[in-house]
Amino acid sequence: MDPNTFPTKGNLISAKNTLRLSRQGYELLDKKRMVLAKEVMSLTEKALEIQKNIDKIFVEAYKALTDANIQMGVSNVERFSFGVPYENSLRIKSRSVVGVEIPLVSFESGIKDNPLFGLGSTSSSLDEAFYKFNEAKELIVTLSMVKNSAHRLTINIKKTQKRANALKNVTIPKYENLVKQIQDVLEERERDEFTRLKVLKGKRG
Repeated sequence: MDPNTFPTKGNLISAKNTLRLSRQGYELLDKKRMVLAKEVMSLTEKALEIQKNIDKIFVEAYKALTDANIQMGVSNVERFSFGVPYENSLRIKSRSVVGVEIPLVSFESGIKDNPLFGLGSTSSSLDEAFYKFNEAKELIVTLSMVKNSAHRLTINIKKTQKRANALKNVTIPKYENLVKQIQDVLEERERDEFTRLKVLKGKRG
């Protein structure tokens, strides 16, 4: 038998403290879950809006690229594409949302302001395709950050909910029962002691 469950005043105080802390812990976890859920909803709405913009820009970009292929020839367009370097300007940091680390991606590419080929040697359609695809790239980076953040928060919501349920359905009821059991035994002892003293007093009288 667990000595912490013995009906003593010390164990009663300890059980009450544990019960109080468990209730506080449940309240904090529930608030954390609500904050995380609100953040996930916000990120989900943001992701949908970004995806719509990406879809729209890709349609415009591929139309411009098709026009450029017709105007300049596929081989010429391909030759200009070789001058576009791999993207290496991404920087990933992190930020905390109630203790959950989520990615914070910065994008510092200067390609949009400084094209890698002379605009005078290309058609306006290729120029437009270049800018549109670059814009789509930036949005894709942002979308990946938003979706990754929402995914991490969703996982943490499940963990938080699991811990909150354990407190609510297991720990709190356990210590509520323990407090009641110890109190009942101690009160019964006090009644027995009172009766015993009363009887002794009566005999002495």
